Amino acid sequence: QVQLVESGGGLVQAGGSLRLSCAASGRTFSSYTMGWFRQAPGKEREFVAAISKSGGTYYADSMKGRFTISRDNAKNTVYLQMNSLKPEDTAVYYCAADSFSYIRTLHYDYNYWGQGTQVTVSS
Repeated sequence: QVQLVESGGGLVQAGGSLRLSCAASGRTFSSYTMGWFRQAPGKEREFVAAISKSGGTYYADSMKGRFTISRDNAKNTVYLQMNSLKPEDTAVYYCAADSFSYIRTLHYDYNYWGQGTQVTVSS
C-alpha cells in the first residue's frame, strides 16, 4: 500500500513557474514508477510525465522542454518542476504510483493516486 500526498499547487501568471511535490508513504517507494497526470474541468485525465525506478523519464509532447520530473528516493518524494506555464496548463494535478517497472502513460495502469493539487495559470 502506498499513500501519496501532493503539494505545491497554486495560482501563477502565464510564463511563471511552480514546483509540485508528492510525498509517498511506505518503504517501497523506490520500486515504483511515479507519474504525474492532470485533469481540467470537463476533460479526460491526461498523462503529464513519469519517472521509472531507475530514473528514466518520459513526457507528454506538450510538456517537453517546460516540465521536469525528478525523484528523491531518500525522501520518498517525486517532484514536477513546471516552467513557462500557460493558461491551458490549468488543471488538478495528480501524482500516481505504478508497480510496473517500465513507464506507462495510461491512467488506469497506475495503482495508487494522491488527492490532487490545483494549478491555475492566469493570462
